Amino acid sequence: MALYVIFFFHSGSISSVSIHGLRSSEDNMALRAALRNKGGLSGLLSLSSSSSHVRVCVSPTLVTQQRNNSTSPKIKVDFDQSTGVAMMHMQSPPVNSLSLDFLTEFCISLEKLEMDKSCRGLIITSSQPKVFSAGLDIMEMYGKSPERCGEFWRAVQEMWLKLYSSNMVTIAAINGSSPAGGCLMSMTCDYRIMADNPRYSIGLNETQLGIVAPFWFKDTMINTVGHRTTEIALELGLLYNPSEALKIGLVDQLVPEDQVLTTATQTMTKWLAIPDHARQITKSMMRKPTIDKLTSNREADIQNFVSFITKDSIQKSLRMYLEMLKKRRS
Repeated sequence: MALYVIFFFHSGSISSVSIHGLRSSEDNMALRAALRNKGGLSGLLSLSSSSSHVRVCVSPTLVTQQRNNSTSPKIKVDFDQSTGVAMMHMQSPPVNSLSLDFLTEFCISLEKLEMDKSCRGLIITSSQPKVFSAGLDIMEMYGKSPERCGEFWRAVQEMWLKLYSSNMVTIAAINGSSPAGGCLMSMTCDYRIMADNPRYSIGLNETQLGIVAPFWFKDTMINTVGHRTTEIALELGLLYNPSEALKIGLVDQLVPEDQVLTTATQTMTKWLAIPDHARQITKSMMRKPTIDKLTSNREADIQNFVSFITKDSIQKSLRMYLEMLKKRRS
């Protein structure tokens, strides 16, 4: 049986999904039901705009009325119709932990952009200082029912599938550390630009915690940096500083921290100069075997994760990790 877990951080709290117009627990449940549906979220969402800049919002078919009791959204999307480029800011303090709510909101935002044929490019970055994303939220795996764990893991799969197969040009503007789940998100993008700050790190460091990255994490990294480099990186659970990451090809470009977004925008222009159909077909040709491997084994992958994470020994390890974090904070 395979072992499935990612390096994670405890964000301290998990709030409900809150995309513009989405506030109640009923809305949250409806969106999660859509996410559980193997057909994905298509048909539930639509894009609305009032100017050349578009903010993500929820279709009236899903939410019948605007609610005032707001919770801060974890994802902010600005779409410039004049350029066809969207900027996605991850803004879930303190470290953009990948909770179920975060992943659900992320996937909905991505789906909406994908459905708008005028959106050709997406830049993903962080609004949190010093971190791109710190990985999965431990509270999604500790003390949860098997059903909830399965729902969470399906959301992780969905995030990867949507990003890795996106027809848009996707650029990761990595303006902080990006371990494990954050590294995976970065690797799904077409191009990675990282802040040249030696204090930041990126990599899949699961084995340092005595756990194993799933096969589709491994395959994504092999596709990015090659088999031998991936073998060493995964066995040792290595985290790379920016210059090391550039050397092995884990990131494509380093720039001063205050130039990450500017460089991403300039780079996007070069990518969009290529005819969409030729680029999309080439991307699909390169990535389809990896995508098909997870798609055909998706349910088994979920069951393997649930069986592993709900073991008493693993739950004990998670509890010890939480206690360690609590002591550090105090």
